[in-house]
Amino acid sequence: MTIAHDDTRIESPQHVVGTMTMAAALNRALADAIAEDPEVVVFGEDVGALGGVFRITDGLAERFGEDRCFDTPLAESGIVGTAVGMAMNGMRPVVEMQFDAFALPAFEQVVSHVAKLGNRTRGAVRMPMVIRIPFGGGIGGVEHHCDSSEAYYAHTPGLTVVAPSTPQDAYSLLRAAIASPDPVVFLEPKKLYWSKGKVDTSITAEIGQARIARDGTDVTVLAYAAMVPVALEAAEIAASEGRSLQVIDVRSLSPFDDATVTAAVRSTGRAVVVAEAPGYVSVAGEIQARVFERCFEYLLAPVRRVTGFDTPFAPPSSSTGICPTPIASSMPSTRCTGTTTRRCRHHDHRDRTGVPPARPRRGSHRGWARAVAREGGRQHRHRSGHRRGRDRQEHRRAALTVRRSRHGPAWCAGRHARGRRAGARSGRRRGGPGCRQPGFAGGCRHH
Repeated sequence: MTIAHDDTRIESPQHVVGTMTMAAALNRALADAIAEDPEVVVFGEDVGALGGVFRITDGLAERFGEDRCFDTPLAESGIVGTAVGMAMNGMRPVVEMQFDAFALPAFEQVVSHVAKLGNRTRGAVRMPMVIRIPFGGGIGGVEHHCDSSEAYYAHTPGLTVVAPSTPQDAYSLLRAAIASPDPVVFLEPKKLYWSKGKVDTSITAEIGQARIARDGTDVTVLAYAAMVPVALEAAEIAASEGRSLQVIDVRSLSPFDDATVTAAVRSTGRAVVVAEAPGYVSVAGEIQARVFERCFEYLLAPVRRVTGFDTPFAPPSSSTGICPTPIASSMPSTRCTGTTTRRCRHHDHRDRTGVPPARPRRGSHRGWARAVAREGGRQHRHRSGHRRGRDRQEHRRAALTVRRSRHGPAWCAGRHARGRRAGARSGRRRGGPGCRQPGFAGGCRHH
């Protein structure tokens, strides 16, 4: 028996409403899917007797048997390749990659076959399979255990990519992903595995729709996965300062819900995109570009991003960024001497646009929230680029007029006379060659 490919809404025969962690919600979704459809199988490294590294599959092998939930060798490419063969023959495999970077050996299978087989056969062969990948930081893991690899999959046509941020979305989106006729990369923010929330198993979610997590009027904050709680915390901080932040949980990275995001940004006129991954060529950059393209005439300020480091692995530090050179600050601090190599909020760390970049450390929850709140405040106070450019030109023109009036011939002559008298007393001569003022062989710094 195989679920019809056009059926993306599945309701559990026994509805459950209660508070549970995201890990428990995912476990419940897998159990309900296995119980309802004999074609659903779950397999991966240590998902059987152990129940997975994060215990997402705990108890499934004991309850449903080892033919429905079983362990595999440590060969990610073989795991995905086996799932491809199962999906081609009508089954609905759900595979676990254990950690984000562990999925990279299987990347060729995902890109060459999982994403392209439906298009290659003109729809004759579908790929109803789910690849579960715990991703992101926040657990103190080392490299290969705390990657943010969502851009690889979202960039690949043929793949559906989702990333829940609440236990309710974890349950509903995983059920929708298992029922989908197309391959789904299900990104699970491991930092939120132990976060709790209310879950109603009768609620279904449609892949491709964003969620309004908080209403606001001043700035729209766009986030997904582990950054949604951070954005909500930043909204609370901003509210205490008199600013109203709207928070949108993107949830579905591909396909992307342009309608919800566009309407939200147009309602406030300002947007900040928050992502844990590095900012260069990222999902955050794509969201920023889509907002610019669809909301340009409605924007009151440029769309800003708050992202992770553009480094292979975030360095262990309690700082919120990097300060390569000490710069004089208008905000003196007793905690920062200005000689550290870390960035702090007490120094003027500005980029070419004159706006301090916000790059908090990956996994630092409060650092992220403060950075997002500061970015929201900057958006709230930001003036349009045209106006700022015009004001800058006017200031330069006024300063040049004052300088010319002060540095006229009479004023310069007086300076030269004082310089000669002082030089005679001290035995040295002020000024130097190159002064074009008539009557003076010496030079000055004013011409």
